[in-house]
Amino acid sequence: MAALGARRWARALTKGNGRSVTALISGARAASGPSKDTLPGPYPRTPEEMAAAAKKYNMRVEDYKPYPDDGMGFGDYPMLPARSQHERDPWYSWDHPDLRRNWGEPMHWDFDMFIRNRVDTSPSPVDWRTMTKHLFGFIGFMLFMFVLGEKYPAYQPVAPKQYPYNNLYLERGGDPDKEPEEVKHYEI
Repeated sequence: MAALGARRWARALTKGNGRSVTALISGARAASGPSKDTLPGPYPRTPEEMAAAAKKYNMRVEDYKPYPDDGMGFGDYPMLPARSQHERDPWYSWDHPDLRRNWGEPMHWDFDMFIRNRVDTSPSPVDWRTMTKHLFGFIGFMLFMFVLGEKYPAYQPVAPKQYPYNNLYLERGGDPDKEPEEVKHYEI
């Protein structure tokens, strides 16, 4: 029944042009990428092209600076600061709160590197000198403890193995006519 409904739906959309359902689906799939307006254009060379590119990316001309034209294919895409989403205000009313960005705001070229579960570029509360001192101090202490443990090994105390029936007197070849001496595995 569902297939019949899908066929009618596809026929109604194609309006009987003879196009198949696969053509309909592939056409819908082709429309799922970025629009031509959001794709980078050629590298701007004149001030007018710079102003047009800044307007295209919703930026002021003073703030707009494209990537260098070094053949990497960035075109007129703006070079944004390398800042992660951790640095953005979490209490601001963002249009997209998970990504901490607003609609129409240009995205960093390496946007996927700066999302909140990846690189955090916010300033560290502890400086690098203190962090390295703590790290190498810990590694040095652990190496010292390993050397000390190799020189003076410590083992768990081990008692002799205990067996039932007077330490398996008969099983170990003891004389069955003689009464074995009693073995105590404890001391009070």
